[in-house]
Amino acid sequence: MERPSFKGYMKILVLDLLREPRHGYGIMAELENLYGIKLSAGTVYPILSSLKRNGLIEVADTGSRDRKTYLITEKGRTYLAEHEEELREIKARMRAYKAFLELGGDELRAAFRELFESMDELTDEQRERIRELFTGCAKELRLILLGGGRYERD
Repeated sequence: MERPSFKGYMKILVLDLLREPRHGYGIMAELENLYGIKLSAGTVYPILSSLKRNGLIEVADTGSRDRKTYLITEKGRTYLAEHEEELREIKARMRAYKAFLELGGDELRAAFRELFESMDELTDEQRERIRELFTGCAKELRLILLGGGRYERD
């Protein structure tokens, strides 16, 4: 089975959340709460439009302040039932992503972005220090995952 794209992940997660009526901002809040995903309205509303266009969700209510509430349709329930295993895998992957963020993964990702943007400006000494850091970090992570002790540099 080919792994879905990020947008594919979000579509099925949003569809799953709409087993209960929710508005767009409620969906964003729940995705952040459950999986640590911070989506913008510019991401969520096109997903809702696509799901609605495909008959997987419907507008259940336009409450006060013209806030639309969305709900899964029977066709959407059938789709989720047919993709139950995929949904289970996506949820597990997204829970792992949230755990990664809670360990400081977001900070690490930001540091890698800064490093990538600075690659042309690094001195040879900085490159060597980074190479040593990466090697030590990779070995240390593998040791932790294997339940072992600490990696000692020479």
